[in-house]
Amino acid sequence: MHPTLQRIKNRLQELSDETTRQSFQRFFKGGLTCYGVKAAVVRKLAKEGFREVQSLPKKELLTLCEQLYQSGMSEEAMIAATWTDWMGAAFVRDDMALLERWIDSYVDDWAKCDTFCNHTVGSLIMRYPECISSLVAWTAAPNPFVRRAAAVSLIIPARRGMFLNETFKIASILLIDQHDLVQKGYGWMLKEASRTHQEEVLSFVLENKEHMPRTALRYAIEKMPEPLRKKAMMRKNG
Repeated sequence: MHPTLQRIKNRLQELSDETTRQSFQRFFKGGLTCYGVKAAVVRKLAKEGFREVQSLPKKELLTLCEQLYQSGMSEEAMIAATWTDWMGAAFVRDDMALLERWIDSYVDDWAKCDTFCNHTVGSLIMRYPECISSLVAWTAAPNPFVRRAAAVSLIIPARRGMFLNETFKIASILLIDQHDLVQKGYGWMLKEASRTHQEEVLSFVLENKEHMPRTALRYAIEKMPEPLRKKAMMRKNG
C-alpha cells in the first residue's frame, strides 16, 4: 500500500469516535460504514495527503483513489472524491466510463454519491457537455445510486443556469422513479435550476405534478415564493 494511504488509514483509526459514528448512522437508512471522524478533520487529512501525491502520474493517483473507495469506509470515500475534484482538468471525456464504474461499484449511500458527482462528474460535464448523454443513459441503470447520479451530477451546472433542457429531460425520465433517494436527487436538481429559471421550472412542475412524487415536488419548489409553492402543491386528486 502507498505510504500516504497507510498514514491516512492509521490516522482515521486513531481519530475514530463512537459517538460521532453513531450520530452519522441516524442520517442513513441501513446504516453507514464509517470510522466516525468529523468532516472537517477528514478534509484536513485529504489536504495533507494530496500534497504528498498530487505530483504522481494521473493513472497512479486514480489507482490510489480507487483503493480508498474499495475500503468501503465513508471517510475514505470522501477523501477520494476530494482528490478527484482537485485533479480538475486532468479528467477528459473518455474518463466518463471510469467515473460511472466507480459510482456503480463503490457508491452505496447518498453522501458518497453527492460528494463525488456534484464536483468531479459535474465539472467534467461542464467541460465536455457531450457527456450529458452518459447521464441520460444512467437514468435506466438498475443501481439507484447511478440513477441519482444522473441528476445530482447536474446540481452545480443547474445552479449556474446551464443545461436546462437536459435537466428537464432527466427529470422527465426519473419522474416516477420509486426510490426516494432518486426522487430527492432530481427534485434537488430542479430546485437548483429554479434559482435562474424559476418560471420554466414552475411550468415543468405544474405540468407534471399529478404524477411527480411529493418528495420530488417539495424539493423542486423549495426556493420558490410561498404563493408559487402553494400553487404547485395543489392537486386535482387531493
